[in-house]
Amino acid sequence: MKENQEFLDRIAPLAQNIHYFVKWTIISVTIGTVVGLISTLFGHGVLWASETFGKYPWVFYLAPAAGLLIVLLYAVFHEEKNRGTNMVLAAISSDEKITSATAPLIFVSGILSQAVGASVGREGAALQLGGSLGNLLGDLIWLDEKDKKVAVMCGMSAGFAALFGTPLAAGVFAMEVVSIGVMYYAALVPCLFASFFGAGIAGGLGLHAEHFSIGAVPAFTGSGALLAILLGILCACLGILLCQVFHRSGALYQKYLPNPYLRVLAGSVLLIGLTLVFSDRIYNGSGIGLIERCFAGEAVPWYAFAMKLLFTAVALGAGFKGGEIVPTLSVGAAFGLWMASLLGAPAGLCTAICMVALFGGVTNCPVSTLLLSFELFGYDGMPYYAIAIAVSFTLSGYYGLYSSQKFIYSKTKAEYINRKSH
Repeated sequence: MKENQEFLDRIAPLAQNIHYFVKWTIISVTIGTVVGLISTLFGHGVLWASETFGKYPWVFYLAPAAGLLIVLLYAVFHEEKNRGTNMVLAAISSDEKITSATAPLIFVSGILSQAVGASVGREGAALQLGGSLGNLLGDLIWLDEKDKKVAVMCGMSAGFAALFGTPLAAGVFAMEVVSIGVMYYAALVPCLFASFFGAGIAGGLGLHAEHFSIGAVPAFTGSGALLAILLGILCACLGILLCQVFHRSGALYQKYLPNPYLRVLAGSVLLIGLTLVFSDRIYNGSGIGLIERCFAGEAVPWYAFAMKLLFTAVALGAGFKGGEIVPTLSVGAAFGLWMASLLGAPAGLCTAICMVALFGGVTNCPVSTLLLSFELFGYDGMPYYAIAIAVSFTLSGYYGLYSSQKFIYSKTKAEYINRKSH
């Protein structure tokens, strides 16, 4: 009898692991499939909206109507205080609830925002869409609160991967972004499974993965290391500025225009005015077009990074819905292209370095950012990306895109700090 009990005690951990693996394989595949399908539909909706904006020159004049409709929709569903991606992150790190209306609202409002040329991204919307759907599916299958947090991360991973085609980065990003210094390793298998399923479904249904050709990459030498360090330092400074502008623009809107309808109308007027001034429209929309122009070697004004930052702050602060991720990448791309012209460095390489260095600095996710660089540009520039990302992450301090993000451990000392980003 004693021997039987000892045998059972020895195999118990293995049995628990097998149970975990089977359980989360089924759940993550389900979440990846559902979120992948809905995110693909959203992705095609965004493509349609972008094409509509490009095809009909007058459509940006509808920004006030689209903005008012977005505010009205959130009011009808009593979601005026919906914090978007910050709410999704808080649901993982605390007991904040993700409302069931989040997914349909961000789906509709994200497409509306793109259709009128608001400078908002799609991947940030995917985090909200996927996180909300993951939470809903967790409720439907009666997951407990701890398991539901993993389901939310699965949904975030699947949505991000479906819309950007970077499953490795998407799978790790959801685990890394919530609490800096502590990775949710219990979600590793679920997030990666959901991520690859989401990306596979999206690819099979016509959403192509993003990939950019950066041209020849010079051998990594001492001068190359100095270039990566310099660009990392500059991107850290730019990242702090970007976060402050994004956060303070929203605060300024609310201070002087507390009524959300007046706020979105004011933002729409600014959007129309800016679009008329910069008639080539490279600063409207998510920013993928601006990134492609930077890599294609087309003429881009040196101040393009500042204008894209301004367009995005105006749109998000006013109440248009979307995300900050692709706009941030496009700001980094334009800044990198300018730096290349100043430093006499390879344009494609500098563009790529600054894209990921800025992204890593403002999201505070160095591991997933490095994976993102591999999936977007290939492995040839690995040492450049790694150094620039590390420098930008370290020097950007405790600033970040997401106010719900927590820094569990210090960036500069081996000590517990548990503070939020600013």
